[in-house]
Formats: sequence, structure tokens, C-alpha cells
Amino acid sequence: MYSRIVTHDDFDGVISAAICAHALTLEHIFFTGPGMIERAAVSTSEGDVVCDLPCPSVCGMWFDHHAGNLEDLRYRDIDPQQIPGKFAPEKSCARVVYDYFSASAPLPDRFSDMALQADIIDSFDYASIDEWRKETPASIIDAAVKFRDDDRNERFLFLTRLVHELARRSLGDVCREIWVGERYEAFKDEENRMLKQVEADASFDEHDPGHEIVILDRTAHNRQDPIQKNLAYMLYPESLAVLEIKNRFRRGTKSNDLSFSMSLGLGAGETRDVGEIMRSLNIGDGHAGAGAGAIDCTGKDDMLKKKRETIAEIIRLWRTMDHG
Repeated sequence: MYSRIVTHDDFDGVISAAICAHALTLEHIFFTGPGMIERAAVSTSEGDVVCDLPCPSVCGMWFDHHAGNLEDLRYRDIDPQQIPGKFAPEKSCARVVYDYFSASAPLPDRFSDMALQADIIDSFDYASIDEWRKETPASIIDAAVKFRDDDRNERFLFLTRLVHELARRSLGDVCREIWVGERYEAFKDEENRMLKQVEADASFDEHDPGHEIVILDRTAHNRQDPIQKNLAYMLYPESLAVLEIKNRFRRGTKSNDLSFSMSLGLGAGETRDVGEIMRSLNIGDGHAGAGAGAIDCTGKDDMLKKKRETIAEIIRLWRTMDHG
């Protein structure tokens, strides 16, 4: 009945796909991001099982946990209850997928652990900095997934192999594979570069005297080198959120359009909701722990103006939320 899994190319998407692959006996996996689905740049059919992404116009099953994607369905006058699969505002999509399939038939114990680890990683739900930085099977695989080399085909092959292995083996078993370890070590090397870049780009806004939100303004860069914004907590462990701002690149060319990506840190409290901030500004979506958005700009002056205004609005909305 189903022929392919279409999933997000992050840890949560990988685990979601692994559970689906086991439960539905599927081998064909396709990895993409939310923007590609929103722009209908990915063709889907009724044979597709879509995980951790906006719901496309056509699919066979849909699993997700982002509140904005649910609102989008209602805006399109689509009843989510009529779409096979499941939506629930959980900490991860993997949790939604696990609960759906385990309700009808027992799943191997390894998938319970995978869903738990996806909950922690996708919502950045760690008890301390030390727990976050601890080397575990899940953190090794997450780092291997985060590593992005220049060869997109190599990354696709790695992610596909990873899903297939996790569908039949535990996180502990798979993390010991040489092909996983190589990407993990490569990511750790890259992480050192990222930390230096984060230190150079980090600042605090004048409207945030408590330094609760680390701002990583990357609009001065003419290259699209990736960073992991949560590394800012290594430098500012008392801060409660990180907001990354950068220009959008199209076909390798920098534009004046802006993208915003924000995530909660440790101790941010349960009443803060980054996804709600993005939705309130009508620029994007997310869940409580993380969200992203984009703004079109007509030129450099407009970009600078909208950047200042958006930062101010994010801080204003942040301050209206109960500190918990």
C-alpha cells in the first residue's frame, strides 16, 4: 500500500523513518526539509509516508508534531482527522510515530529508547550542559547526521543506510559502526570551527539587559558555512535561548532576504514557546523548543530595518511569556 518514506533529514526524521520502515516494511527513503514541502518542490503521492514535515497536498500517511503545520491544514480547510497517520504536539515526531504503531502491535524495545532520545534531542531537553555534551549512542548518531559534507549523494546514502540499520538494530549497536564513527569524528572537528565562529558572531540586544537571548548575527558573512547555534551555550550557559539571523542564499548567491532560527536553552521554562513566537510574527513555525522563519527584503536598507524590527518583536514576545 505504501512505497516510500519522506522524512526530515535530522535525527528526529531519521528515527521516525526507522520506526516506519520496521512497522511498514519499507526500504525506499527520501530526505528533505520543510521548505521543500511548503514550496511543493518535492513530488509526493498516496504511496508516501511523510514524517516530521508539513503535510503535502497528496500523501498516504502523515506524522508530525509541529503546531504550525496543523494550523496550516486548517487554513487550507483540511480536516487532519481525515489524513491517515497521526498528529500530536509531542517533543518529537518519533514519539508520535512510536505511539501510533505501538498502539496496534508491540514494537521492539529499542524503538522506545529511540523515541526517548529523539524527545531529548529535538526539544533540547537536557538537565545540564554536562548531560548535553556527554558522549552517548544517541549523541554520536545525532552528530553524524548533523555533519554535512560537500557531496549530497554521499549524505543521502549515509542517511538511508542509517535508517535501515536503526530499523533492525539498537542505537548502541549502530553507533559503533565505522561509517558512523567517521562522520562523528568529522563533525567534532567541524564543531571546533563552529565554536570559534559562534564566539565571533554572538552578541546581546540592548532591549535584553538580562542577556537571556544570545543573538548570532551572521548577515555580515558572504559564505553559507553552517554552524550549530546551540554551541552558544558553551560560551553563555546562563542564557535561555539562541537566535540565529542570516541571509538566505539562492543557488549559492547571497540575497537580502533574512532567515531566523531560534531555540530554547536549559532552564528556559515550560511556558516559553519559540514556535508560537514565529507564528505570532507570521514568519514561520516550529514547536515549543525551536522554530524558524523567513522575511523577504527589497534591498540592504530594508533588510537592516526589518532585522532590527524583528529582533525587537521577538524580544517583546519573549518578555510577555511567563518566565515559569
